[in-house]
Amino acid sequence: MKRIFLIFAMVAVVALLAASPEDSPTYVGASKCKDCHRTDKQGKQYPIWEASLHAQAFNNLKTEGAKQAAAAAGITGLPEQAPACLKCHASLYEKAAGISVEGVTCETCHGPGSLYRKLNVMMSRDASVKNGLVVYASQDAIKAQCMTCHADAHGKTLDFAAAWEKIKHARPAK
Repeated sequence: MKRIFLIFAMVAVVALLAASPEDSPTYVGASKCKDCHRTDKQGKQYPIWEASLHAQAFNNLKTEGAKQAAAAAGITGLPEQAPACLKCHASLYEKAAGISVEGVTCETCHGPGSLYRKLNVMMSRDASVKNGLVVYASQDAIKAQCMTCHADAHGKTLDFAAAWEKIKHARPAK
């Protein structure tokens, strides 16, 4: 009986390991991007994000204004728990609940970073893309991503050009 249990346990462990391979990308959170993407040399991407409304998007759901906006939209309950609010204010809430408090984080736009965040991968744009980094081919592609939340957010039209000037964060040319 012990032998059968041991075999069953070993099969279960192998099945679990196969079900969650190490090469499946996961969300790691903006704090993992911070060390490399905060300097002038790298383009100060993290400080730009940290100072943006995107970084405060989840916390804004806890304000009285958010409660009023949610009520006006017919949403009952707390905005910080409402899927209709979270889909834009904490866009990874379904995929990575632990980093929802980061609001609209790096990985909202650039994909799960566990595989491309490694320095030896990030040294090459091609390797980064092969490991899941989402990059955009054009301003129109960037705008399309932004408009998934900003097309008519709370009855406001986004001035994309002005908004992009505040949040753009390209890596400087070498």
